[in-house]
Amino acid sequence: MYSCIRKILFLLDAEKAHHLGLSALTLLYKILPKRFFQLVFNIPNYPPVNFDRNNLFPHLKVGLAAGLDKNAQHYQVLAALGFQFIEIGTVTPIPQSGNPKPRLFRLLKDEAIINRMGFNNDGVKRIKKRLIHKPKNIIVGANIGKNKITPNELAVNDYLICFRELYDVVDYFVINVRSPNTPDLRSLQDKEPLLKIVSALKNEEQLLVKNNPSPKPILLKIAPDMTDEQIQDIAEVIQTTNITGVVATNTTISREHLIYEKHPEKYGEGGLSGKPLFDKSLNIIKKLRIFLSSDKIIIGVGGIDTEEKAEQMFKAGAHAIQLYTSFIYRGPSIITAIRKKLHI
Repeated sequence: MYSCIRKILFLLDAEKAHHLGLSALTLLYKILPKRFFQLVFNIPNYPPVNFDRNNLFPHLKVGLAAGLDKNAQHYQVLAALGFQFIEIGTVTPIPQSGNPKPRLFRLLKDEAIINRMGFNNDGVKRIKKRLIHKPKNIIVGANIGKNKITPNELAVNDYLICFRELYDVVDYFVINVRSPNTPDLRSLQDKEPLLKIVSALKNEEQLLVKNNPSPKPILLKIAPDMTDEQIQDIAEVIQTTNITGVVATNTTISREHLIYEKHPEKYGEGGLSGKPLFDKSLNIIKKLRIFLSSDKIIIGVGGIDTEEKAEQMFKAGAHAIQLYTSFIYRGPSIITAIRKKLHI
């Protein structure tokens, strides 16, 4: 079924296809009986996951990476397709339209995507409204960031605004200090500014937790284009502030692992995701596992397009994985294949 849908969608501009595809899926989910929806997309009838909200990731293994459902409009259908947890965003305090179009490109033979979206989203208040009545059995995390117009020295305020607004409606947070599509954002990944942001969120949580007795997991999302020294700095920040862990990795600015696309410069700047990213992400996870204590969670993401690659991520030290580009190219079958292989 999905192969037919993909052929049609891939005739369209990538961003238009993205919105049309998700809207069509959501419509089908709303109008079809559950079992018929599962039959159409060959989705197994997964048993409910028994999870502890204070300790999510030993139980949740296969999730959706941020960027697909930026505005929390499709998380219910995505959960129905087999994702055990959904990460929305990146969410910023005020709405922003993002970078000029076109800004999303498929590299079909390499099974990759280049994007320079620029944190386009509806803003935290509108997104919060869509999550207030979220079913309790659907785990949603919020990937939060700063607005483009906010200078780096005031970035901590943007993260705090999103954290406060979403604290009671999401299940975990991811601090996004790494996107190649927001000017100077990556400098927040340096140790001192990162400590400032993370410490501020942890302090804020002490106030918020009075109304919510279960502290929410907080993770950092980091780049694959990091030196060993930077990786060690990230690990030190995680250990020092005692946050939950790390999401590794975001997209790469490198084009070195492309095989078929000989002229990637024609697409312009942006982050590359998909198959060419796998080795870089896997290497980062292996190094993080050396520097981090065993109780710190690592969520592996980047180029996981087979069951075998998912298995490699777990063997390298990841506690959970996220998919994005392989879901675009393979549809729900990649979720089913991984969950079947790993008996999840």
